[in-house]
Amino acid sequence: MPTMTYRPLGRCGTKVSTLSLGGWTTFGGSITDEALGRKILHAAFEAGVNFFDIADVYALGAAETMMGKALADLPRRHLVISSKCYWPMSEDVNDRGLSRKHIMESAHDSLKRVGTDYLDILFCHRFDDQTPLEETVRAMSDLVTQGKILYWGTSEWTGEQIRAAHDLAEETGGYGPQVEQPQYSLLVRPKVEDDVAPMAEETGMGLVVWSPLASGLLTGKYDDGVPEDSRLARIDWLREDLLKAERLEKVKAMRAVAEEAGCSRTQLALAWAAAQPGISSVILGATSPAQLEENLGALDVELNAERTAALELLFPSA
Repeated sequence: MPTMTYRPLGRCGTKVSTLSLGGWTTFGGSITDEALGRKILHAAFEAGVNFFDIADVYALGAAETMMGKALADLPRRHLVISSKCYWPMSEDVNDRGLSRKHIMESAHDSLKRVGTDYLDILFCHRFDDQTPLEETVRAMSDLVTQGKILYWGTSEWTGEQIRAAHDLAEETGGYGPQVEQPQYSLLVRPKVEDDVAPMAEETGMGLVVWSPLASGLLTGKYDDGVPEDSRLARIDWLREDLLKAERLEKVKAMRAVAEEAGCSRTQLALAWAAAQPGISSVILGATSPAQLEENLGALDVELNAERTAALELLFPSA
């Protein structure tokens, strides 16, 4: 088994595993067998993964519940657990967004579902243009002061929005966000590299990135069509957004680089993401212990200058 490495969340003392485990579309979604979910999560922990990422909206709370039950078997102080709030959790007009009311109620609900006294990180799952940013910053700061969360973060915010949050936190004596969670992969690069990463570096934030395999596209799984049991078969909007002929050709061409490196395309794509500046952790999704094991093999991939250049040629940022 590869040796796990650990990185700080930007300029703070807490460290997270370079590869982490998330629950989007899997825990409580494609994985409903609690025994299987526990087996995957425990295998990740035994391999050195200490960062586990979920959200209230994932399977409408079921992901938090399932992952929480499995995490309860492990020593809490050895875990970094995150969740998120923003998306509607019911039809109620206030059960959404980043108002003080929704943030506080969502945080308490997440704590109950996960079964923990505190979350290490609570992310604002998107930016809320219907709520004054000062209200959001104050609410998140209060949760930190109360000890219900240790840090707060943003997800899919722009550099300008992140800067504004930090400015408000400084003005009000509160806590600014410590980590941003953007989508990032060989196929999705410009927003992070041109806007988010520079601001994260300036403000001392870490980056924990989701969908590093572009929902499986970078694995080669879709070379010959869409398998019936795949994520893109289940999620229409994701399939329409990702499945483009030009992208498929690039992924097929990537096979030669992976073969030269002695690894799979999955491992190569994950190793590339982990090697980029400012990345604290790359969030994995796994539906089986075997899939998790392959993903963790990315830790052993050597990304030399020649291989990096070949990937840059195939997947330019612009």
